Amino acid sequence: MMKWFRGAGLVCVSAVLTACSVGPDYKRPSADAAPIYKEQDGWKPTEPADAMTRGPWWHIFNDEVLNGLEDQIDVSNLTVKEEGAAVEQARALVRESQAGFWPTISATFGRTHEKSPSGSTTGSSIVPPSSGPRNFNTAGGSINWPLDIWGQVRRQVEGSKATMQADEALLASARLAAQADLASDYFQLRGQDQLQVLLDDTVKADTLALKITENRYKVGVAARADVVTAQTQLLSAQAQQVSVPIQRGTLEHAIAVLIGQQPAVFSIAPVAIRTDVPTVPPDIPSKLLERRPDIAQAERQVAAANAQIGVAKAAYFPSFSLTGSAQYESGGPLSQLFRASNQVWSIGPNVAQTLFAGGLHRAQVAAARASWEESVDNYRLIVLEGFQQVEDELVTLRVLEQQSGVEDKLVLAAREAEKLTLNQYKAGTVPYSSVITAQTTRLASEQSALTVFVDRLTASVTLVEALGGGWDASQLK
Repeated sequence: MMKWFRGAGLVCVSAVLTACSVGPDYKRPSADAAPIYKEQDGWKPTEPADAMTRGPWWHIFNDEVLNGLEDQIDVSNLTVKEEGAAVEQARALVRESQAGFWPTISATFGRTHEKSPSGSTTGSSIVPPSSGPRNFNTAGGSINWPLDIWGQVRRQVEGSKATMQADEALLASARLAAQADLASDYFQLRGQDQLQVLLDDTVKADTLALKITENRYKVGVAARADVVTAQTQLLSAQAQQVSVPIQRGTLEHAIAVLIGQQPAVFSIAPVAIRTDVPTVPPDIPSKLLERRPDIAQAERQVAAANAQIGVAKAAYFPSFSLTGSAQYESGGPLSQLFRASNQVWSIGPNVAQTLFAGGLHRAQVAAARASWEESVDNYRLIVLEGFQQVEDELVTLRVLEQQSGVEDKLVLAAREAEKLTLNQYKAGTVPYSSVITAQTTRLASEQSALTVFVDRLTASVTLVEALGGGWDASQLK
């Protein structure tokens, strides 16, 4: 029995070694890359320029609280865990397709109880005449080995591996998006902390201005209208002061969800916002094709679609398989089952060819080619969008940096104008309306400067995300 199994193995190995793979071999689609980024002109990243090589990308911000939060993304973020499960499923599908290279071997054993009124023939064994019941025993095995002559299984494995790598890239994209969202939310939350400090200081200043106005009114050098106007200004600042926790709470809740925690049990203590905006160099544009996981995902989807063309083309050709079976059958005692006289076996090749399918195979090949073309166009679109995102963030950072310089000067001038105007009011040379105007201008300029600074931080995070966050396509397995 073992001899024919060994013979079958030799035949199949010989067939596999001489097999070929139909369908086109994969070539990565071309994608244009400019020699330099257009919006990089006039923009210089913050030193040191090698910040991205010092660990996870968020370490460039040198914020221990942010570092601790980011470390929880891989552990607790539900979107990342969901995509991780999809990768495991894809890996299992690769192993499933690889099983097509090997034969299916099965074994059977049966025992039936029967009664024959007279001598009869059952299977290949003669049951002697008896009026009593008899036991009929069978035991055997079979093999079915489809031969991958035309490479259909190899193309399926090739496509499954490409799909698995696309899922791995999708996991990297989900992880990077969650990390970037967390960093952006975190810096916006710190912006709200700074806004709270700004409004607290404004309330204190307006309270002092109201007290000065009331004292001037008591001695008869200020009108009642000045007091009412000062009260109105103070109440306006207090209204803004009270509303800050709404946005801060919303951002804190969003961060809790990103790290997989219940918002009810999560909190971040307020601290002062950082004073600098670290960024990373964008490198040459062609590196973007290897550094962005979404581009790698799209490219792997092209490879998977290319493999499916070969799978579809293989249906034009006949399928070959080797089948065999060996079985023992006996109506006697179980101890006599495994005798040479009770053995039945068969072995031989099978060839199957579809003669007419109503154009099915041609349609399947056409559909596979169309799917490949769609994936190529999608790949090139994602490449273009990737370059667009980098260009967008470069121009945003460059312009915001210039705007920030102007805003800082405006804040200094507004503070000086407020101080001078208040002194002039105390001296009785300007009306109180001038003080209100100066206070409003100063608060608006400080809020605007804070908004620009937070925008610079979030744009820096988005640039890191647009550059792939230090990820590289070589990480795909």
